[in-house]
Amino acid sequence: MVQMVQITETTLIHPSRPPFTDDHALPLSHLDTDRNLHLTFRYLRAYVNIHPSSSADPFLVISSALSQALVQYYPLAGKLRRRQHEDQRLEIWCSAGQGLPLIRANVDFTLESVNYLDDPESPFLEQLVPDLDMDGAMEHPCVLQITVFKNGAFTLGAAIHHSLCDGLGATQFFSAAAELARGATQISLEPIWNREKLLGPQDPIRIDSPVIREFLHLDKGFLPYEQNIGPVARACFPVRDECLEKFKRSLFEQSGLNFTTFEALGAYIWRSKVKAAGIEGDDEEIKFAYSINIRKLVKPPLPVGYWGNGCVPMYVKMRSKDVIEKPIWETAEQIKKSKSNVSDEYVRSFIDFQEKHYGEGVTAGKGVSGFTDWRHLGHSSVDFGWGGPVTVLPLARNLLGSVEPCFFLPYSTASSGKKDGFKVLVTLAEAALPAFREDMQLFSNGHEVGQSSI
Repeated sequence: MVQMVQITETTLIHPSRPPFTDDHALPLSHLDTDRNLHLTFRYLRAYVNIHPSSSADPFLVISSALSQALVQYYPLAGKLRRRQHEDQRLEIWCSAGQGLPLIRANVDFTLESVNYLDDPESPFLEQLVPDLDMDGAMEHPCVLQITVFKNGAFTLGAAIHHSLCDGLGATQFFSAAAELARGATQISLEPIWNREKLLGPQDPIRIDSPVIREFLHLDKGFLPYEQNIGPVARACFPVRDECLEKFKRSLFEQSGLNFTTFEALGAYIWRSKVKAAGIEGDDEEIKFAYSINIRKLVKPPLPVGYWGNGCVPMYVKMRSKDVIEKPIWETAEQIKKSKSNVSDEYVRSFIDFQEKHYGEGVTAGKGVSGFTDWRHLGHSSVDFGWGGPVTVLPLARNLLGSVEPCFFLPYSTASSGKKDGFKVLVTLAEAALPAFREDMQLFSNGHEVGQSSI
């Protein structure tokens, strides 16, 4: 890959004033230390220069704001380590002098010339976001990169270890820094840690939810993101509103059920992935995985300002043969039904299962397909003074125990041409990609895809 980005400096951003007096360790919650979150989540925001006459340097403005925000979000400058305990859970070590690495880079062309990064398949995107190995991510669990384009546009790339926070927690931090960048003297939402207490195990522990043992099992030797499926590729597909509505009407006519876009399209893509992968063994159990925000669901609700992981994984389990051969509406119905499993009892049971069995290797196993919907998460609300980002893109290779994640994404608000609908970004084994493209083309062409076969 041709190096198109020139890195000019890397600096450590320190809190603008000492946030604590004594070095200390901060415990993480049992959601933070879920093994499915032992990964670095990479994504970027792209900004256009809405003030072409301004000489403000995005790097200087944002680095100053980050320094101020780190006074209250100082764990992001800390170091991940395994605690001295039999289960070796992760914790954050905070000591004087720690800083958050910020990379400064530039390119010699405009953001418009690459269509505002609206093509997630472009290998160029990889150069806009830091990419650390696991040891590097433990030493610096949050690393950022600002890349300036010609005409003043820029991107903010983030590589954040998922044990620190989820997407909503990271956005809370960036929103705080953005407030300060726009001139605020203090942030409007105070961050809350208190993770071990708010999302810790019950006393005594109780695993009351029956579905926990159905979806999670113990395999101490299995590491979800070390599965070898060969070379992988990223591919993007358009989903037009007309085709989507036609598809959902077809499912309703067959089943009498109304499905959300996530349920209907998720079922179609899952089946297409299974078919394209040529999974051997008709009785092999596979899983559809997604996460649900539990901040308001748990009792009592998590306090506003809590910025740790606030989602739990949910699963649908089916035989590969059934996913391929049964009508798609039946798979969509299983996804719909799985949402009813979400409750305070499920969350507490998930936490207590992690407490009781963590050292034995809690895992959802192989054959997991991870799905997430980024269309309405508020990632585009972070304004450092140049307006909100016109494009927000994930570059994650792993998600929810899956090495082939799928994202539902909005189009860039600045890209050329008026587009309806949204786009689907998938990571797949290269060998499976041609067959998967064929299935997605059928969908895009409005083919009758609701039946059990195409």
